[in-house]
Amino acid sequence: MFQDILAAVPLGFFLAFLLGPVFFVLLETAAIKGFRAAISFDLGVICADMIFLLIAYLSTTKLLNRIKDDPALFIFGGGILVTYGIIQFVQNRRVLEHEEVPEIQKLNKRDYLGLAAKGFLLNFINIGVLGFWLGLIIIFGPKMEMETNRMTVFFSSILGTYLLIDIFKILAAKKLNRKLTPNRIYNVKKVISIILVIFGIILIAQGLVPEELTQIQDQIDHIAPAPGAYIQYFE
Repeated sequence: MFQDILAAVPLGFFLAFLLGPVFFVLLETAAIKGFRAAISFDLGVICADMIFLLIAYLSTTKLLNRIKDDPALFIFGGGILVTYGIIQFVQNRRVLEHEEVPEIQKLNKRDYLGLAAKGFLLNFINIGVLGFWLGLIIIFGPKMEMETNRMTVFFSSILGTYLLIDIFKILAAKKLNRKLTPNRIYNVKKVISIILVIFGIILIAQGLVPEELTQIQDQIDHIAPAPGAYIQYFE
């Protein structure tokens, strides 16, 4: 069982540094809204991961392979990301026009729940996350003989490592808070909005022209193969 934990730790570390919408929004939340807000957001992300894990574990491989490669799901998830990014960009611009600088709002319990929901939805609409967990189950499940206890320890260790690394990321990003002027906050939000739109477009392209993107990915992996090359999509 100790070997299962050792095998899980590098995967949790790798997962924590996958560049995707969750990664950037987490850093933005930590820098602008603080530690507790970022933790709330991150817990929502992990809840989505746990649901994907349960789906991957309880469903058949054949069904999951069909779902994760369904173009409609990529287009739907990408469309939501693009829409959300555009709305956030427009809202931030209107705030700057009317108030000259955006204000940092104090958060209450309802806001923290909203951030958790935001993290959950932002992670859940990315169907590539399902492919990530399915890939891990396909690769490591047989090695653990699909034993429930061993798999529970293995995946709990991945998520635990992921959360621990995220806490360090949050603490590092939080230090930027003192250097953030209202205008810089607006610029950070604008950049995050653009990043969300870009990732949304990538997801839509994955649904519309999957073969072309696969060829590009194969060429990149051939030039510089990544340690987690079996992971097809970002989180």
